Amino acid sequence: MKLLTLRTILIATAVSLCSGLAAQAATKTLDLNNPADALIAMRKLQCHLDDGKPAFYAWSGEVFARRRGEPDKKLFKVEGMNVRACKTVDDPKLGKGFRLVSREVLVYLDPVTGQILRRWANPWTGKEVEVLHVANDPVNNSFGSIGRDGKPTPSAFTSMGNAAFVSFTVPLFYPNPLAGEYQVQVGGTYHATEMFNFSMPKDKLVSPKTKSVDDAVISWTRLSQWLPWMDMGDREGILYFSTVGARVPDFDALPETLKAEIRANYPIYTDAPPLDDPRRNETSWTYYKKVMEERRASAPKAN
Repeated sequence: MKLLTLRTILIATAVSLCSGLAAQAATKTLDLNNPADALIAMRKLQCHLDDGKPAFYAWSGEVFARRRGEPDKKLFKVEGMNVRACKTVDDPKLGKGFRLVSREVLVYLDPVTGQILRRWANPWTGKEVEVLHVANDPVNNSFGSIGRDGKPTPSAFTSMGNAAFVSFTVPLFYPNPLAGEYQVQVGGTYHATEMFNFSMPKDKLVSPKTKSVDDAVISWTRLSQWLPWMDMGDREGILYFSTVGARVPDFDALPETLKAEIRANYPIYTDAPPLDDPRRNETSWTYYKKVMEERRASAPKAN
């Protein structure tokens, strides 16, 4: 989850909630083919119709490496979570909608024991490196009834029987925060793809009696470059993450290993950021850069 983490597309959905539509949602069954109703449904999926009501998603899976001429290698298991909340807004460009604020953690586990990794023996370099887990704070976004292209936001839902689905594929290609000024000329651009799928009971999604979809199921797949802390430099190869998960009732419903790690090392991740959080979004790459710069700044100066 930029590790979107489920970082961004658990959130990054073109969606809005007009204040009048919230009242409408409480009185009629939603039509997922109607863009206005679909926007209400999307907010139910992403968070809650009530401003500030927290929502939690959790996921787990595996990370593999692929290099030419070699069998794919399973490197890690992973567990992740995202806590978020929404606030109704009226954006001058995107129209009446909502802002979603969130933060997320993803930890890398030993592929055999399932224990959280602190050090990792890189099989290609022969070096042991420190594992830097994902701790992205914040991961925020704002959405309205008008998309960034100036057109009305269409419905993102499909359905089969009583199952409703949302699917997103997000190609990423942008300047790497860890690289220099001449990425266009010499390379180093951040390049990844994230794929998200959500499924949920359609009857609960469209019901006028529900303000959120509490039993949504998710999958997240990611193709990316090597992680910075792996110290792989410009060696050929990619990583792919394959995970599944679900919305969970609260922090206490997270997996025990993940919950204990958050309480010990990331205590603010039990709650979403403030609804008016003004900060720039964090990614796994910017987080790595921040940690490294903080360590350099605090290191004893040579005489």
